[in-house]
Amino acid sequence: MPRPTSGEGGALDKTGFAWAVFEWARNPYYILVVIYIFAPYFARDIIGADFLASGALNGLEPDEALKTANAKGQATIASVTKWAGFIAALTAPFLGAALDRGGRLKPILAVFLGSITICSAMLWFAQPGGAGLPVWAIMALLVVAYVSYTYSEVTHNAMLSVAGEPKRLSMISGLGLGLGNLAGTLMFIAIALLFVLPGLTEWPFAEPQFGFDMAEFEHARIVGPLCAVWLAAFSIPFFLNSKDPGVPGASWFKAVKTGTQAVFTTLREAAKYRELMKYLIARMLYADGMTALLTLGAVYVALFLGWGFLEMLSYAIFASAWAFLGGLFGGWLDSKVGVKRALVIEVVVMALVFSVQLSITQESLFFGAIENYQVWDGLVFKTLSDLTYLSLIAVVAVTATASISSSRTMLVTLAPPGRSGEFFGLYAIAGTITVWMGPLLVQFFTTAFNDQRIGMASISVLFAAGLAVLISVKMPNSTS
Repeated sequence: MPRPTSGEGGALDKTGFAWAVFEWARNPYYILVVIYIFAPYFARDIIGADFLASGALNGLEPDEALKTANAKGQATIASVTKWAGFIAALTAPFLGAALDRGGRLKPILAVFLGSITICSAMLWFAQPGGAGLPVWAIMALLVVAYVSYTYSEVTHNAMLSVAGEPKRLSMISGLGLGLGNLAGTLMFIAIALLFVLPGLTEWPFAEPQFGFDMAEFEHARIVGPLCAVWLAAFSIPFFLNSKDPGVPGASWFKAVKTGTQAVFTTLREAAKYRELMKYLIARMLYADGMTALLTLGAVYVALFLGWGFLEMLSYAIFASAWAFLGGLFGGWLDSKVGVKRALVIEVVVMALVFSVQLSITQESLFFGAIENYQVWDGLVFKTLSDLTYLSLIAVVAVTATASISSSRTMLVTLAPPGRSGEFFGLYAIAGTITVWMGPLLVQFFTTAFNDQRIGMASISVLFAAGLAVLISVKMPNSTS
């Protein structure tokens, strides 16, 4: 039985919407755990707090000790993403090639989602002071879940080509990212209303619901089990209605063997796919910067700008709401100016805004040009630095999400028919090198200079290099 190479319908048709709703189910794990809530909690309230309590910083001034502890927390999170990315980068291309040649993809995808679900649920036991899981076990759970997340992404992306008509794949891709961020926004709002606001302001309830104790960080730890339940429940429509390009009964053993050979053959014959390989190199570089920015950005502001949990939660709601629009914007921009031009615009704007964000500190803005001051006496974002940084986050959220949508649409455009899984595996190298090269730079420079801002600034070079290569890619049929 031949494998289908394209599908029918658009973003709101049965198979297209089913493909997109998968990200409604899965993406909240990345948004809540990897970016906005659990990672900053782990860096500051477990790694940083334990480091301060250990007495290793005795003799330092309080501000210097806190700075060192914060740098330790950021470096630890960078180390987790570095190792997860390194593992995935070595294996994801072979998985993608096997997916092109094996049987049904949905059972394989179910295994990866099961792994994410179990690891996510176990994060409830991540407590400060050694009361719960040891630090090494928490890091291991995060690594396993991250690798499983990458594998699920490769598998899900390999199904994009049959989710709808080729000309409608941009909108299907963008809808998926939009739904994923919308789900994250709703979950953030629920956490704020049920736990955080009652604990801090006694509104809209007199106390946190379900007996939650904020002193035990249960409002932060709950995101793991919450994402696990959400993923298990909302992935069902995807499995029922999405189109599976796999061939029933095909041998996975043979698929792995021939797929492995195909990956090495493709790499040896890279000249045949010159433009596609150039694009993958470009993605390898600009995605290094983007993913490091997304995975470490929340940790950075929590520690460097001193944002508390309510501020981080508000930041997450704000960014996720804009990211929802970013997914839709990416699909729209692709259709208006072409996928390559859209991607160039998105990466340029994201990099420029990131450079402005790095100019903001608790004392000043724009590298000291404007002194920071208190704007209002509210619950959150009281200073000019806070409000300026928050406004820039909207632009980053839109362009980052749009670039993810445009990136995978460009891969589908450039990949040979019937081999999208194989090339999405190579695409995953570009994405997963992102989660060890970028964080490696941040970890190295943060530790070497004991400075978070210098650590984050090190990823700027990756945006510039990726953009330079991307501009040189020639699209087929004069498409750009």
